[in-house]
Amino acid sequence: MAETRDFLLEIGCEEMPSAPLNNAVKQLGKLVEGGLRDAGLSHGAVRVVSSPRRLAALVSDVAVATDEVHEVRRGPAAKIAFDADGNPTKAAEGFARKCGVAAVDLVRREDTDGREYVFAERSVASKPAMPILSELSERVIGSLEWPNYRSQRWGSTHATFVRPVRWICALLGAEVVPVSYADVTSSNITRGHRVLGAGDHVVAEPAAYESVLESAFVLGAERREQVIREGIAKVEAELGVTVDTPKKVFDEVVNLCEWPTVLVGHFDEEFLAVPNEIICESMLSNQRYFPTYDKDGKLTRAFVVVSNADPAVSETVVDGNERVVRARLDDAKFFYEEDLKEPLEAYLPKLDKVTFQEKLGTVRQKASRMEGLAPAVATLALGLDEAHAQMAGRAALLAKADLVTQAVVEFTSQQGVMGGYYAAAAGEPAEVSEAIRDQYRPRFAGDELPAGPVGIAVAVSDKLDTICGMFAINQPPTGSSDPFAVRRSAIGVIAMLREAPVRALEELIGRSLASYAEQGLSFDADEVAANVRAFFAGRLATIARDEGIAPDTIEAVSAAGIVDPAEFLHRAHALEDARAGQPELFDDLATAYARAAHLGDVKLGLEVDEALLGDAEQALLRAVDEASATVSERLGSGDYEGSLAALASLREPIDRFFTDVLVMDEDERVRDNRLRLLNRFSHVFDGVANIGALARK
Repeated sequence: MAETRDFLLEIGCEEMPSAPLNNAVKQLGKLVEGGLRDAGLSHGAVRVVSSPRRLAALVSDVAVATDEVHEVRRGPAAKIAFDADGNPTKAAEGFARKCGVAAVDLVRREDTDGREYVFAERSVASKPAMPILSELSERVIGSLEWPNYRSQRWGSTHATFVRPVRWICALLGAEVVPVSYADVTSSNITRGHRVLGAGDHVVAEPAAYESVLESAFVLGAERREQVIREGIAKVEAELGVTVDTPKKVFDEVVNLCEWPTVLVGHFDEEFLAVPNEIICESMLSNQRYFPTYDKDGKLTRAFVVVSNADPAVSETVVDGNERVVRARLDDAKFFYEEDLKEPLEAYLPKLDKVTFQEKLGTVRQKASRMEGLAPAVATLALGLDEAHAQMAGRAALLAKADLVTQAVVEFTSQQGVMGGYYAAAAGEPAEVSEAIRDQYRPRFAGDELPAGPVGIAVAVSDKLDTICGMFAINQPPTGSSDPFAVRRSAIGVIAMLREAPVRALEELIGRSLASYAEQGLSFDADEVAANVRAFFAGRLATIARDEGIAPDTIEAVSAAGIVDPAEFLHRAHALEDARAGQPELFDDLATAYARAAHLGDVKLGLEVDEALLGDAEQALLRAVDEASATVSERLGSGDYEGSLAALASLREPIDRFFTDVLVMDEDERVRDNRLRLLNRFSHVFDGVANIGALARK
């Protein structure tokens, strides 16, 4: 068995930001593993160890040399590989090139089947691992990508890294692997915590690497996360609170320290009178402190700090962080109190100076369009009474006013939330305040919907206004560009209208476009409306696909031209369930429909002369008329399952018709009458689904 040793490559640098560090961790293991594979070096498991100042790959059982290879490959028959004069043909040259040998080196010999073939024989000598690992390490360091971050240069070379590289520790067993990158050369030295383990620390072999780090007060990412979570759990148990640790901030905090210590600080009682959202936003976003909540879900004065300093100075660390948070929360309190000096409506004129989109006007104009559209959503789609419709209009008018308040300018992620507080302080009804707060929901797929129907009306009007506006100026989303989040807006509209009692999306699209026309925007209303409907149809198809609906079912329902979310998805699920319950019936029905639609001639119309019908034709006509009446009734009441059951009843009479009747009769009158009957049969399906799509393979 070949000799193996563990391999270590550690890239030591100045502190890396959290996001690029996480991205590099994902890349490093793959780059090292791929490089070893391509070089032909067998190896064991590959692990990545990281901290703010280092990125390391640990590989177990790396072969000290590549295997010696003797390869024999059979090619084409000799008579094909060489012409009559013994010269290699293109077939021989191509085979030789693929095998990495010259055509003249191909060997001719008889194989076990008694025929003569050409063979390529290639021997590759074993190569030592050390030079391979040197080249691989330098290539890996230079291959790491840092999207959205500008890499830095240092020293006398043009090599870059996200932060200046200060040391490289590279070992194969106890031997140093020679690596050089941007004036930095490798050794068996790593560096510890800047304060607790400052200076150089010798790594005797890769297996000792993590224990050396820990002795130098450096933990890997998994251990740091574990220590932080254990510290937070202890705080929760001691104080009887729940610590809020949003994943994005928590992951960043893990990457801000090498030897974490969980500490607790407190802010002044007076700040609890300020809206919790901006208090928490200030602590989480600006300082990476974790807020705490009592058993009733109320914010407390305690906050959690994760320190990277010497635990002996924890009191000093807490005091310093309390001073910092006091200054930040003083700012938040000041902004909030200043904003409250005027009612929310007083901020509306300032929106005239805020551009929504260059061609679509200001945010104030958007608010006016929403003010007109939100009551329509409330009454047409949600079935709300006039009082709630007026609330929706009022909330829509005020929805964007907080964008120009001092608190939202400072804490932009709290737009809407602060508007809800300011509306309540100004005496607006609770439904209006709640709707302003929830106007941006759902912000992503799966997010919570607005809490109340007035909020849904405002949120739909906001998103639909954006969608229709971008299509009106011919700037729909593309594969690479969607700056106004039109796709996300459409998904939000679909989520909110999916349970709406009334099907009204098409009319709401028309009303939204009409408000742009009244504003003076020039566009072809019919064409834009058709494009918006097609866009929603595409989003609905995607959602249906994500919910497990078969592509041909989606195609069948889409053909009916339905874009209202509730109806489209109801129909798609009903048809999918019906097919699952009676697969043979719907397969046969789809085939019959496709045949009828193919033979029928719409120019002939639907009127049938019963005097020319035979028994099978009479039976089909009766079944068609009965099904047509039932389908119309069921669709009118939203009973899509019932309409499908009515269509299913047509399978037997249409099967009998095609068995007993020659459609293309020589008598033109009889033939045309039968074609009209098929037109009538196909017409029953109109507005339900293109069942013929289910027959396509």
